[in-house]
Amino acid sequence: MVDLYNVETYNADTGFKVGYLNELERMLEKVLPYAMLKSKPNLESRIRTLKKDWVIFYDMLNGKDNSGLGWDEHGQMVVVEDAVWNSYIS
Repeated sequence: MVDLYNVETYNADTGFKVGYLNELERMLEKVLPYAMLKSKPNLESRIRTLKKDWVIFYDMLNGKDNSGLGWDEHGQMVVVEDAVWNSYIS
């Protein structure tokens, strides 16, 4: 499967160009013909959620008050002691 990043028509330095959701919808239709995923609202909603989650994750590792938070490359997850986590989420 070709990803949109490698499709020059929709690739831009700052993200994807206009029309990428429609192309993504067509690509998904080929591999998941009965899923009936539509660019609006399904894909737009999921992309918004992923962006929001990414900001939380990025701030967790790179933002202020991140002392004690780390990344486990092998497990591909954030690692932290319980006391530090409880302080972070409060």
